Amino acid sequence: MKKVLFIDEVHHVLKEELEAMGFHCDDYISRSRHEILEILHDYFGVVIRSKFIIDKTFLDHAINLKFIARAGSGMENINTHYAGKKGIHCINSPEGNRDAVGEHTLGMLIAMLNKFVSSDQQVRQGFWDREANRGTEIKGKVVAIIGYGNMGSAFAQRLKGFDAEVIAYDKYKNGFSSDHVREVSMDEVYKKADILSLHVPLTEETEYMVNIEYLNKFAKPIYLINTARGKVIRTEHLAEMIRNGKVLGAALDVMEYESVSFDSFEEGQLPEVFRFLASSPNVLLTPHVAGWTNESKYKLAQVLAKKVKELFV
Repeated sequence: MKKVLFIDEVHHVLKEELEAMGFHCDDYISRSRHEILEILHDYFGVVIRSKFIIDKTFLDHAINLKFIARAGSGMENINTHYAGKKGIHCINSPEGNRDAVGEHTLGMLIAMLNKFVSSDQQVRQGFWDREANRGTEIKGKVVAIIGYGNMGSAFAQRLKGFDAEVIAYDKYKNGFSSDHVREVSMDEVYKKADILSLHVPLTEETEYMVNIEYLNKFAKPIYLINTARGKVIRTEHLAEMIRNGKVLGAALDVMEYESVSFDSFEEGQLPEVFRFLASSPNVLLTPHVAGWTNESKYKLAQVLAKKVKELFV
């Protein structure tokens, strides 16, 4: 019987579906990397979220491995190139949390533009300042989406009905214009955007893509949303742009200071720039939960089960 090793917790439907296909599933979510490496040679498949890096050393121990199933969208914690050379299928499941990310991104935009957090805090403290909390409407704004895959397209769909102009740029995709989005060049993004939403994977190409040089290319001050990966933005540069008014507000679900597993901040003292963002009324922060709903947990597992079945059953 082919064995599958669960390294991270996922919805139980995946285990049930795999066992129905004839796989034997072992739960090692509480075990260390060292313990997993010792038994890895016995396994046909591995299920992981982002507990640790699946690097060359890991893959060299996996002499019988045929698939790695990542419950989520990003694959930066897996050496997919080396895995491919070893004949290992790398499977992810962006279809499973695209709806959650689309809704969360829209929610962050509305909350940021209408100052929900500061309004709530002030009222709870007995302050009733309507003028200081005057909002900004989405209607009539140009919303630019960078990266038009599952997440970017889900956000665009949810902007229907707001009477905004939605434009999108994707370096590796074209021909996706529809009734609710228009494909454009980056030059047009720089020229027209009022709101910028990032939906790109973390790669060598996108790491710290958003920096001072990038932000200074925008013709107008912008609102910035990042529900992709923290290291797409150079945080110190973002803070500088907020201070000088080039960035009017930032909604960040991800931070470059997250641990590899995304479950905590990196060890050590957080830099001063984070304390600036945390204290700024123009910044909205959430703890990497854009794709983290009760429904997405089930759908992520279900998508993986379907893809494994298509490959091996």
